Amino acid sequence: MHISKYFRNFAAEMRRNTYIFIGLCVLAALLFGLDVCSGSMWLWPFGDLSAMEHQILHAIRLPKALTAIMAGAALSVSGLIMQTLFRNPLAGPYTLGVSSGASLGVALLTMMGGILSVFSFQFSVFTLPVAACVGATLVLLLVLAVSRRVTSNVSLLIVGLMFGSIAGALVSLMQNFANPDALKLFIVWTLGSLSSVGWGDMQLMVPILLLGTLFVLLALKPLNGLLLGEDYARGLGINVERTRLFIVLATGLLAGGVTAFCGPIAFVGVAVPHIARGLFRSSNHRLTLPASALIGACLLLLCDILCSLAIYPLPISTVSALFGAPVIIWIILKK
Repeated sequence: MHISKYFRNFAAEMRRNTYIFIGLCVLAALLFGLDVCSGSMWLWPFGDLSAMEHQILHAIRLPKALTAIMAGAALSVSGLIMQTLFRNPLAGPYTLGVSSGASLGVALLTMMGGILSVFSFQFSVFTLPVAACVGATLVLLLVLAVSRRVTSNVSLLIVGLMFGSIAGALVSLMQNFANPDALKLFIVWTLGSLSSVGWGDMQLMVPILLLGTLFVLLALKPLNGLLLGEDYARGLGINVERTRLFIVLATGLLAGGVTAFCGPIAFVGVAVPHIARGLFRSSNHRLTLPASALIGACLLLLCDILCSLAIYPLPISTVSALFGAPVIIWIILKK
C-alpha cells in the first residue's frame, strides 16, 4: 500500500517537473522573440524589412538576445555550484574574486594605459574583453594554486574574498590617477551591457562558456553529495578535492567569460538558484542545474527587454539588481 502510494507521488512529481520545464522553455522562446523585436523601433523578423532594419536585426538584436541567454544561464549555474560548494545561500559566481580580477584587467588597460601612454584610448575600446579575460584568469590561477594548499572550503572562500579585496583596492588606487575619459570608459564597463557583444566576440565567448559547462558536467554527480558536507561526501567515496577543482574552474570560466564580454551583472547568480530550488521543491542538481540555466536565461532576457523599452538607456546590471535584491532580502529574513 505504502509502496504504491510512493510510486503514485513520484509519478505525479515527475509530471509536475516536466510541465514546469516545458513552461520555462516556452517562456524563454517567447522572451527571446520579444527581445529581438523590441527596442527603439519595433521590428517584425518575418515581415518585409528594409536594408537598415535587417542590419539592426542581424547585427544588434540577435547577438544581444543570444548573449542574454548565455550570460543568464552561465551566471545562474555558476552561482548554484558556488552555493553548493560553500553551503552558503548567499554565495555567488563572483565569490572567488573573478569579477574583481576582470575589473582589474580592464582598469589596467583603460586607466594605466592612458597614464603610461602605452595604449591609446581608441585601441583600448576593442581590447576590453581580452583585458578582462586576462585579469579574471590571473585571479583564477591564484585561487587554484591556493585550493591545492588548503583543505577547507571556508578557507578557500576567505582567500577568494581577499583576492577580490586586493583587486578592488588596486582599481580604486588607479581611479585616483586616471584621466576623465579613461575613468568614464571604465565606469561604463562596470555598469554591464549585452549590446557590446557581436558575432565576432561570440567566437571567443562561446568556447569559454562551453568549456566551463564541461567542468560543471564533470562535477554533476558529486554535487549532491556535497550538499550534506565534505565529510559525508568523502564517506560516499567522492573525491572532494577534484570536485572542488572542477567547480572552481567552471565558475572561473563561466563567470569570468560573461564578465569579460558583458561587464559585471549583479544578483542573477545569487538569486536564480533559490528560485529554481523553490520552484521545483528540490535540491537535486539534476533538476536545479538545467532549471537555473533556463530561469537565468529568462530573467536576463526580461531585464534586457525592460532596458530596451526604457525612455533612457539603462545598464543591465541596474535592472537585474531590481529583480535580484528583493530575493536576497527575502532569503536573509527567512533564514
